[in-house]
Amino acid sequence: MALLPGKSRNDASRKVEPILREDKSSVQALSRALTVLEILSEDDDGYRLVDLAERSGLPAPTIHRLLTTLQQRRFVAFESEKNLWRIGPQCFAVGSAFMQRRDMVAIATPMLRRLRDIVGETVNVGGLDQDEILLLHQIESKQTMRAICRPGQRSPLANTAMGKSILAWLPPERVTQLVQQGLPRLTPQSINRGTALHSALREIRQAGYAVDNEEVAIGLRCIAAPVFNEFSLPIAAISVVGPTLRVTLERLDGLSKSVMVAAAEVTAAIGGRLPVEVRAIISTRMSTVTCG
Repeated sequence: MALLPGKSRNDASRKVEPILREDKSSVQALSRALTVLEILSEDDDGYRLVDLAERSGLPAPTIHRLLTTLQQRRFVAFESEKNLWRIGPQCFAVGSAFMQRRDMVAIATPMLRRLRDIVGETVNVGGLDQDEILLLHQIESKQTMRAICRPGQRSPLANTAMGKSILAWLPPERVTQLVQQGLPRLTPQSINRGTALHSALREIRQAGYAVDNEEVAIGLRCIAAPVFNEFSLPIAAISVVGPTLRVTLERLDGLSKSVMVAAAEVTAAIGGRLPVEVRAIISTRMSTVTCG
């Protein structure tokens, strides 16, 4: 990122916090390396080693060791002709994961609104974040009594419909690892045994969607389907959630069809690819269903 017009490097240096002295050397090295990356990101023209040492307050040999390590992982690049260090391509690769998530919400919002209007209930989009589902965006129902969650809320994968719909398409070893870490019980309905989770995930793969039947909160039912990236890997999910008085078991067939269509549309809109199995389910169940 270039400095704003009228700003000098000396002015910018006042914005960089002093590097914290950590107790453990590994944490200290990580803190220093991240500070170096932050400094490099401020100026597209790059920095000489002496400039980085001055800006960071660290000795030049220390800065050089950090830079060479970051260069090996392609987080920084060195232009030998001008002796300048710049941000490397791996920073873009890591940052693009967030950009894809942010762009997905913007792209998906019109589809989520259509889905909300079709089903009459609150619609969510959540992203896979390690072993949790992270709520990215919510389109609230127009009903007086409705489910409301704030974006940024996290929930265990094994308890939520969005989480289970993603888990069903992840490698089995990922599920095994999750089971070994322990499955939390949020309500009496929550899945907290590995055998029960594996059985539920097999059913989800066959059906193409997942259900949270009061597993996160008593009185709420949720139906979700996964969103896939260009490698046919699940990265997010779309869900419909509402009180069990309205989101009844009798409505599951219709609601699940609408959710699956919406998730497939979002997948296509972000350049993703549905797995062959999901395409087969859609071909069988969704031929007469549209999302708007």
